[in-house]
Amino acid sequence: GRNYYSRHDYEGVDSDNANTLIENLNSHLDTLTERAIDDLEISLSDNFCYTDPIDHSVSDNQGIRIMFTDGSRIVFRLSGTGTAGATLRVYLERFEADPEKHNQDTQEALADLIKIADQLAGIKKYTGRDAPTVIT
Repeated sequence: GRNYYSRHDYEGVDSDNANTLIENLNSHLDTLTERAIDDLEISLSDNFCYTDPIDHSVSDNQGIRIMFTDGSRIVFRLSGTGTAGATLRVYLERFEADPEKHNQDTQEALADLIKIADQLAGIKKYTGRDAPTVIT
């Protein structure tokens, strides 16, 4: 199989709008699980934390994860480290078992997840953009 992975960055987003996007997602996490969107069923939605394996310190609110029953996932993270405004980072990942689909363009292979990310978070609404500023 093959894993398709991409990160979409929306840089220089108005901080208030970026925070509202994340707050809105957070407020709906409990209603997302077992919901189907475009033939993908959400198996888990949470705001994850990181526990350091050495000192066991816990860092809360590290990002919002949307996990699907097929193993695909979307992660939303907000960063305030840019020179102006906030940066919304959207991580998209999916496993493709079908060898006939292993040579797809990454953005095409993830197109449905990209669409779902905007539907769930209102990316266009809150960023005012039709596309990310950086795609990796």
